Amino acid sequence: MFFFENYTMESVLVWIGLLLIMLLLNEVTRRYKWAGIGCFIVFPILATIFLWPKSAGAGTSGGYWFAWVKTYSALAGVIGFMAIRYIKRVRENKYALYFPFAILTINIIEAIFRDIEVYSKTGVMENGIYLLGGPWNIINAIAGVLLILSLTGWAKIRVANTKSQDMIWADQLWFWIIAYDLWNVAYCYNCISNRAMYSGVLILIACTVAEIFKRGAWLQHRAATLAIWGMFSLSLNYAKYPVFGITSTHNPNALLTLSILAIISNAAVFVYVVYKIVKTKRNPITKDLFTDLKSYEKNLKANGLTE
Repeated sequence: MFFFENYTMESVLVWIGLLLIMLLLNEVTRRYKWAGIGCFIVFPILATIFLWPKSAGAGTSGGYWFAWVKTYSALAGVIGFMAIRYIKRVRENKYALYFPFAILTINIIEAIFRDIEVYSKTGVMENGIYLLGGPWNIINAIAGVLLILSLTGWAKIRVANTKSQDMIWADQLWFWIIAYDLWNVAYCYNCISNRAMYSGVLILIACTVAEIFKRGAWLQHRAATLAIWGMFSLSLNYAKYPVFGITSTHNPNALLTLSILAIISNAAVFVYVVYKIVKTKRNPITKDLFTDLKSYEKNLKANGLTE
């Protein structure tokens, strides 16, 4: 295969099973407040004390600082989003609504710097991950910058008028999500190659599929699925099991291909955003930019927010 190798019937079935489990957990914790509290607050507290110090020690798939930081930052995002969704005082504070934009941007910036760092690492192993730096890292870092510059309407994040009270970013539409997915897959392929099929492709497909069923809540889906995978990776040293053996081919052409796809898609979205700003003369921060698009209207309608 061009991008990944070591497929077996068992590894493919396990991958599909993980995807279905993540979708189910995301849906249950999204719909029911008690499930969200149990999964993202109670369990992590107990696991931090009794489980993860043992299961995520040195030599395991979660036994390095980045895995811990990524898990807790994802949990912070989920809990922050839950506060916006369920606590009226927080929801009515306009500055609290800047939190989703801030945590998303910080996570993208972290990845940009990691891509730049890996550029100078050629054929080395770090924490069980093979790194092959090259121009693809710089290309993808630039794509990440364009991704941030293409974020619009984040000051208009609101809570759905539905029973599940989802956090809705109506201006975060399918073309930005696809550009993000391509950038993030390229980042994972560049920087966590051995685990990119799981820590990258699996999670991205999960949150993107979840967006199809619950429109406008992609960032909420993204944080939840990332946190679920992070907790799983700290709880189980999955990398040692053959059924988790799908890995990168470490093919320079594959690395370059993904990063080129990422920068092309993100450049296209950025140009489109600039075009819309010039045409509508709207402030892309304080106002939604894509109000004339059907996908935007569908996001509002699906969440009882039609104006």
